[in-house]
Amino acid sequence: MKLARPSSQQPSREGSHVPQPDRQSALLLVDLQNDFFPGGALGVPQADTIIPIVNAYIRFFHANGLPIFATRDWHPPHHCSFQERNGPWPPHCVQGSLGAQFHPQLIMPPGTIVISKGTDPDRDAYSGFQGTSLAEHLEDLQIRRLYVLGLATDVCVKHTVLDARKLGFDVVVLQDATKGVNIHPDDSARALQEMADAGAMLATAKDLGIDPSSES
Repeated sequence: MKLARPSSQQPSREGSHVPQPDRQSALLLVDLQNDFFPGGALGVPQADTIIPIVNAYIRFFHANGLPIFATRDWHPPHHCSFQERNGPWPPHCVQGSLGAQFHPQLIMPPGTIVISKGTDPDRDAYSGFQGTSLAEHLEDLQIRRLYVLGLATDVCVKHTVLDARKLGFDVVVLQDATKGVNIHPDDSARALQEMADAGAMLATAKDLGIDPSSES
């Protein structure tokens, strides 16, 4: 696989010289599945509050004809990450289950490319690149910059962003459309800093000229 060329993109504070999406950009939705929302097996606190802004980003990218990717945990029963196998998590996002489905209020335009991860019963995958075809899809579409949002900031979003940077992609983290587990109160803040230190930019809808309140 031919990887993207290493980027000179430097760590950035929110809103500082945020690049606008172009024809080599894609939106990446991370694990916006029922089990990661309140009431799910691994519900992230207040995760449902990001759905309107997530949909605003989706509308923006779709209206501009830019690719949209969506990762999902797609675990077989008895996955190694489950507590029954001495993993850290309760059963979640089991293939074909209601918990594995995308949030019902999430807009998924035709052509959204779904990337399944964690499908090997004996291997876990926090990153959307781990054991998947995501990098190959991005290469085929000549994507160089990813705009990333989703769940959870301090777990799968972080690992996906760090892997994207290692592969040489420019990354913009849409932090107003992410939520963290925050087992420790500052976990999300630390994760955002780690992503910025790796060269990702931090942005909000305002930086892209998006007004979520105007979206229907």
